[in-house]
Amino acid sequence: MNPLHPLSLHVNGVAVQAQVEPRQHLADFLREQVGLTGTHLGCEYGVCGACTVRVDGRIVRACLMLAIQAQGCEVQTIEGLDAQGHYKDLQQAFVARNALQCGFCTPGMVMCASALLEQGGCPSRSDIRAHISGNYCRCTGYEAIVDAIEVTARTRAATTKA
Repeated sequence: MNPLHPLSLHVNGVAVQAQVEPRQHLADFLREQVGLTGTHLGCEYGVCGACTVRVDGRIVRACLMLAIQAQGCEVQTIEGLDAQGHYKDLQQAFVARNALQCGFCTPGMVMCASALLEQGGCPSRSDIRAHISGNYCRCTGYEAIVDAIEVTARTRAATTKA
């Protein structure tokens, strides 16, 4: 039996304190102990990107990171993006461009895309493809996803200039 370790962090701006097993992954912690199920588990090898979250602003694969490694960190999940309203336009573009079907990859894809969009400007289609290359979608293909990200970037850039 593994001893439990104290963990103190912020998840989507809310202080969280818990006891975790040393080998518990961040994705499992977020889903099972915090109750945030938007972080999906796909391959559990860090390949598919379904578990993408941000830790201290950096994109990470929550299936590869141990929960205890997030000690003192700020973790943002897809639910945190929603609460802050930072991706409503991206969400609407995904719907309008049919950039999602089953929705399993969508939270990780949106987390990744939102990080790119926060850099500002209008990334090229090849830049968008490179940025989301670690996220797999088995239903839609990538054309519609790239379209949704591109239109969101252009709209944000036009709004900023206005």
